[in-house]
Amino acid sequence: MPSHVFADHAAAQPPERGAVDALISQARRLRGEVDAMRRETSPDGPDGVDPEGRWQRALYDLAVHQLNDLDGHLAQLRDGPPGAAGEPGAPAGSSAREPRRGSLLSRVGSAEWDLLTDEATWSGELYEILGRDTAAPPLSLDELPSLVHPEDQPLLTAMVTDCLVDGKPIDGEFRVVRPGRGVRQVHMMGEPVLAADGSTASMWAVLRDVSELRRSRLAVHESQDSLRRPRDGAQTDHRLASALQEAVLPPWHDALCFSAGGLDVAADHLPSSAGALFAGDWYDALRLPDGDVLLSVGDLTGHGVSSTSGLAMLLGALRGTAVTGAGPGHLLSWLNQLLEVTGRPTTGSAVCCRYDPAGHRLVWAQAGHPAPLLFREGTGRALTSPAGVPLGTASGVSYAQAEVRLRPGDLLLLHTDGLVPGCDRDAATTELLAMAPRFTGALGTQDCVRAVLEAFDEAPREADACLLMARV
Repeated sequence: MPSHVFADHAAAQPPERGAVDALISQARRLRGEVDAMRRETSPDGPDGVDPEGRWQRALYDLAVHQLNDLDGHLAQLRDGPPGAAGEPGAPAGSSAREPRRGSLLSRVGSAEWDLLTDEATWSGELYEILGRDTAAPPLSLDELPSLVHPEDQPLLTAMVTDCLVDGKPIDGEFRVVRPGRGVRQVHMMGEPVLAADGSTASMWAVLRDVSELRRSRLAVHESQDSLRRPRDGAQTDHRLASALQEAVLPPWHDALCFSAGGLDVAADHLPSSAGALFAGDWYDALRLPDGDVLLSVGDLTGHGVSSTSGLAMLLGALRGTAVTGAGPGHLLSWLNQLLEVTGRPTTGSAVCCRYDPAGHRLVWAQAGHPAPLLFREGTGRALTSPAGVPLGTASGVSYAQAEVRLRPGDLLLLHTDGLVPGCDRDAATTELLAMAPRFTGALGTQDCVRAVLEAFDEAPREADACLLMARV
């Protein structure tokens, strides 16, 4: 390609060969080191889909592609401009130095369009990039858009027009549709070449196939998104689950007092220390139309929005059916049937109590749940549990009921598993019963709940838990 006088400077002289060889050696050594690290890096997750591993691999691939291009560009700089089709002494439509198909040099080509003679000169590499037969004549500037994707043709036309009319350099990308060989992403950089009188004599450009680079960058972005989405999704699920739970569970900022029978009730929800999504733990207290009081505590398996929405369904059903006057055993049977007919792959445990303030009679049933603890006159004991399997584990089952007479001053404690961190069910019962002396001096159930929190809320809690206390 002949030397040009560009719009703003004379053509630079090629650098010394030895200096470029040194740069090539450095680039190839660095590429080898990065490539070695890339081969050692593989996704660690199941079936090779670990998001962080994919992200690392994508970054290594991008770095290798960029170093490959740097190597090729430096080699071209060292060897000088290649022979171009149409140059004097070269056969028409041929290249003095044909690149190897798929080699680094086939990714960069050059062209010049002479505006005075309307002649075009392409390097052999440009034929390869644009998918043209080297026996065909190079396309003029007016014909070049015919190779470009229809959506990108206006962009190419605007870049060429700005270059020829306003002397602006070309720097942009467009897609090239190669017959039978797919679509390639091409980056074009060019400048106008001025004649002695200052008019634009020709346009010179370098076109580079950047398809692999763009694919590598896309892989990096997609892998970054895959890392980001779980975090964003978890935050969204946490907010939604929290909102659902706050809407479902009673807002017990103060002790809830029932005038009938003078029942004083307080409760609290204790989130896990790990900050995981809310689980399906619940507590509830409801004064029924006949004057009885319904107390319940339970736990559904799972976490997040699905578990909390299941909790909302279950509590709604529990409250609705309790109004009919059904006993605790029947309520649990209906809840078990509800989980079965809704097709939810959910299990859970629950304890349900119905308190008659007129006769101080507590009727209760349980579904695989810790028994209520009764504190009386400075001592405590666990009530003897009637038979009952966990919810969602069997079809058509019945739940037995038990009955106990309460006295004025009696304190009832209902809780879910996990209230006492690091303890199984039996050990947790022992720890809670040992708090009887502290409950004796408490002024109300709020003070009792606060005492439990002070005793067991400092240790790391692996799961959510709920606590409900009621005093006659």
